[in-house]
Amino acid sequence: MTKPNTSNTGASDTPPTVAVTGATGFIGSRVLQQLQSVHPDWNVRGLDNQYRGQVESVGDVDISHIDIRNRRRLEEFLDGADVVLHLAALSGVDDCDENRDVAYKVNVTGTNNVAWFCRKTGTALVFPFSMAVLGDPETFPITANLPRDPLNWYGRTKLLGERAIESFADGSFPAHLFLKSNLYGDHVVGDTVVSKPTVINFFVDRATAGESLTVYEPGTQSRNFVHVKDVARAYVRSTERLLEQLANGETGTETYEIAGNEDPSVMSVAETVQELAHDELDVSVDVELVENPRSAETLVEDFTVDTSKANEILEWEARHTVEESVRELLQRNA
Repeated sequence: MTKPNTSNTGASDTPPTVAVTGATGFIGSRVLQQLQSVHPDWNVRGLDNQYRGQVESVGDVDISHIDIRNRRRLEEFLDGADVVLHLAALSGVDDCDENRDVAYKVNVTGTNNVAWFCRKTGTALVFPFSMAVLGDPETFPITANLPRDPLNWYGRTKLLGERAIESFADGSFPAHLFLKSNLYGDHVVGDTVVSKPTVINFFVDRATAGESLTVYEPGTQSRNFVHVKDVARAYVRSTERLLEQLANGETGTETYEIAGNEDPSVMSVAETVQELAHDELDVSVDVELVENPRSAETLVEDFTVDTSKANEILEWEARHTVEESVRELLQRNA
């Protein structure tokens, strides 16, 4: 197995190779776009098993149909990479709870496969482990230093991935772990609008269809929201820093909070969508409070996140606002 090129910054003119798992998904496809836009000279690869894939290629990158549970094929694909952005996962509380065996094999075994490859080769790694690992935060603003107490299977599988990477990276490779908040927004790949039924996107889709916006009780539960395009920029900045760390022989993990600047209640988000749907589409929709079918989710009324570490070290900050993005989504869906 080929060692990655760790001299690709500074002394060497050889462009780095960056591999993205989960490359056809909501985040992965945007990350590929951003990498190609900011660093067109880099060698970029993408893989996906197409479980939730929405495209077959992104720009000049044809996506390899590979499952991260297949360690032999995974390692063949990753061979020679300098940095791996590991975005392949079974995401979402409901999906993981309904498919626990699959979630374990993908989120735990698959992530261990990626991390083991990085340990053997010294390849740098980026891994998002989600706010779901925290459970009910008791202090604010939220930071990655808070205790881990996941309330659901999704959070438990992501916590196991986080711990595995911390162990494997020590003394072997540099890794960035992203404590990432709730995503929203969409982006366009070719002729395809790539989206995901996250809270804000779900409300916008229902408003566009003239359907009532259903809010799970109590409605006062707060969430931090970050746009997918902002998240993609964080991955690019992280990759740039990791290449510097590889060149300096650094190993071990750094954890960053990747979140937006707004943490409204779910009810207030629904009301914002309701108001903007009337302004933009002349559509009147109701907001309906309904029984919460989930027993394992945080209901805290504050969800502020401290992103100062990402601001300072990665020189990253969220640029998109919820209101601006909801307007754009409504206009696109009109």
